[in-house]
Amino acid sequence: MTLVTVLACCCLVPAASAEEIGRVSTTFKMIGANDKIVIEAFDDPDISGATCYVSRAKTGGISGALGVAEDKSDASLACRQTGPIRLSEKIMQGREDGRRVFKKSTSLLFKKLQVVRFYDRKRNVLVYLSYSDKLVEGSPKNSISTIVIRPWIGDSGAVVPAVKYK
Repeated sequence: MTLVTVLACCCLVPAASAEEIGRVSTTFKMIGANDKIVIEAFDDPDISGATCYVSRAKTGGISGALGVAEDKSDASLACRQTGPIRLSEKIMQGREDGRRVFKKSTSLLFKKLQVVRFYDRKRNVLVYLSYSDKLVEGSPKNSISTIVIRPWIGDSGAVVPAVKYK
């Protein structure tokens, strides 16, 4: 398999599973797509009831349209409880701290935006950290968001306990 074939296959890999909520243009480009800020939502794959929203810059122009532009490292993160929280024993014991829950490629090959999760057992809080990294050198730009785990009132009005084992 040649290098060109491998690179072509990498371009066909689907994007990370996040739902685009909206976008705004920030710079007008005569040729190609405008630079924009994109808002995406993703659910924590291991914890039902935990949803995070990421806003990030997306480079436009011809290089952006072709997927060869490198997006900026800036990102903002907001996570919320959207249902009853269910934690596994591994998460509650801290054995899953630093687990990657979201990854989005922000350049053709080497740069990606990642979100990792930690559990603060003392305060019963989920902590999410977003950061950007490259194959050679990462970026110190980061953002955190927390979810204080609270009881959830279901549709029937019944209170769902704050923490349940899966």
